[in-house]
This record gives sequence, structure tokens and C-alpha cells, in this order.
Amino acid sequence: MGGRSLLIHSRHFQRYQLSDEHPFNPLRLELTETLIKAMGLWPEKALEARGATFEELVLFHSPAYVNAVFSLGEKGECSLGPEAWGLGTEDNPVFPRMGQAAALLVGASIQGAELILAGNAEHVLNYAGGLHHAHREQASGFCVFNDIVLAIKKFCQAGWRVVYIDTDAHHGDGVQWAFYDNPQVLTISLHETGRYLFPGTGKITELGQGAGYGYSINLPLEPFSDTASMLECFQLLLPPLLEAFKPDVIVSQHGCDTHYLDPLTHLHGDMHLLRAYAELIHGYAHQYSGGRWLALGGGGYDIWRVVPRAWTLLWATLSHQLCLPVVPASWLEQWQGGAPVPLPAMMMDPEDMVKPIPRQQEIREKNLANAQRVLQNAYPIIAGIIG
Repeated sequence: MGGRSLLIHSRHFQRYQLSDEHPFNPLRLELTETLIKAMGLWPEKALEARGATFEELVLFHSPAYVNAVFSLGEKGECSLGPEAWGLGTEDNPVFPRMGQAAALLVGASIQGAELILAGNAEHVLNYAGGLHHAHREQASGFCVFNDIVLAIKKFCQAGWRVVYIDTDAHHGDGVQWAFYDNPQVLTISLHETGRYLFPGTGKITELGQGAGYGYSINLPLEPFSDTASMLECFQLLLPPLLEAFKPDVIVSQHGCDTHYLDPLTHLHGDMHLLRAYAELIHGYAHQYSGGRWLALGGGGYDIWRVVPRAWTLLWATLSHQLCLPVVPASWLEQWQGGAPVPLPAMMMDPEDMVKPIPRQQEIREKNLANAQRVLQNAYPIIAGIIG
């Protein structure tokens, strides 16, 4: 393994635009790219993404669904009703050339898996990926195709054991269900409880089925959980699970909608949380999976203040580069005129930026108790099977 860190990119990623007013705004990708470049962190040569082929897409999605996505995208509209494939809904409207745009995001993640499998990279980032809600025959939660499942399937075909870590505020349901009966893949998702947030799944009791029983790990977090609580739970759960499972590679999804500024969720994290997730997973990759790590983007709906900083910090961590503390003046000048909010001048949030709520200690205690319950339920099962 050469120890190289690679970034996969395409200017065509922004064609995945569900609608003009949709919260899953591809402008977040350009904001991230320009911030990485302004910080002087952009690689000398980012790898150009390729589109996934039909044969690759049907390794998970049904041929009928794949054909429908491309066909409807050519028409630019859905006349079948929202019950057809989950398309034509408010969350997942049909948009022009939808198939090609979605396949490009998938192809980039598959490409990352191939690079790691071949030993041509140690760490790979595709921040345009991370579409964890798509199911075999249904678009869901802004996700048309599931790039994560298809990248993991590449590793599985090679006989590798995969740990999937999902830190998005929304449960990684599409990935979980795809491998729910597969002991080759351990899925771990920390997310806001589905009592109040889409997709409503991710309960502690969702442990897998058949041969995969014990290989699905979920920690639903209380609304308004803060950075300290989320990191406490993360650091309690991950090391013993990784030690027991002994993965060949880590695949991680870095949705940054756990930040308290996110308009669609109710968690109270900050930039320290998002950087810590990246740093911890980086360390776990070197400790438990021989350094092999495929990192992907995900959700994040404050596209101006949160997403660019979060994914710039992720790339800096993944590529072993120092990220300076100040947001470059050139980036602020480039974007402030079009931004609806003042842009942050620093890469990290001030320590007192997130104000604690009266129930904070109660929330932390409940999260910790749930994390301990998860560990008691899941770790003995996995250790028993492996050992």
C-alpha cells in the first residue's frame, strides 16, 4: 500500500440537481471545491470521476428500476405517479438526465473502491457521494442510486470484510437493509432518533437477520444532543466493534447535518464534532483496517456555513495536510455577495457558539445509557460469532 490519499472529482457532479429550490443543493460541492483550493489543499491532480455502467448499477438495483431512472430522466418528468419507484415526489422529483447524473456519483465511489482494492490508494474521498437512502427499487430521501452499497459490493466481491460507519443525522437505512443478512458487512449508524426524523428507522433493536444477525448496529440519538455527548458515544462504541470484526476496509459517510445550524435536523453538534469524526475514523482505519479507508459525503443543508468547512476539514484529515484556522479572504470575497447569511471567518466554531439547553445533562445520560445497551447487545454477539 503506497499510503496515497486521492480525491475523485468531476465538474459534472453538479448536474445532480433535483430542482432549483431543493435543499439538496449541488452548489455545496462548488463551495467545498473552491474552499479546498483557496486553502491550498487541492491535490495536484484530482482523479476524474467516471459514470457507473448498467452492469455495475444492477449489482444492487433492479434492471427495471435502472431503466426507469434513465428513461424518466430523458423525458424530464414523471407521469407514473409518486408510487412508481419513489420518483416524482417532493423529495425525489424527476430531473433532466437524472440517470447519467446519478450514475456519475455512483461511479466515483466504485472507482474509489477499485483504487483501494488495487493498492493504488490508501485513503480515497468522494464528497459528492454518500447517498445512503436509495433502495433496490426505490428512490428515497434525495437519493436515486445508492453509491455506498455498490462500492461496498465491490469490496465484498473481493472477499473483503467491510465496516460501514454512518455519522449523518439521518439513519443510513438503504445501506443497512442492503446488507441486513450479510455477516461480511458490519453497518454502524449514529443518527437522530427516527421518532422525529426521516426515515423513521434505526432502532437499537434492528440487529440484522439470519447470518447477518448482530452485524447491524444503531444508536438513535436524542434531539439536541451536543458534540460532547455524540463523541462520547462514538468513542465508546467504535473501538470494541472494530476490534471484534477485524475489517479489511472502512467505508464512512460524512453527512454534516449533525451541526446545530442545519435547517432539517435537531442535533446540536458543531465543527469540532465533524472534524473529530474524521480524525477518529482516520485513526481507526490505521489501527484496524490497514489504513484502507473510503470516505464519502452525504447530507448537509446549511450549504454556506457548514458543508464547505466540514468537507474541507475531512479532506485535510484524509490527506494528512494541515488546515489553517482562518477561512481565506479570497473565498469569502468570492461567495459572500451571493450568500444569504454571513460566512464564517474561522474554520472552527467558537467554543461557546452552541448554547446548552436545560435538558442537556439528561440528554447526555440517555444517549450514554443507550450506547451501553447497544454495546451489551451487539458486541457479545459479534465477538461470539467471530471468536
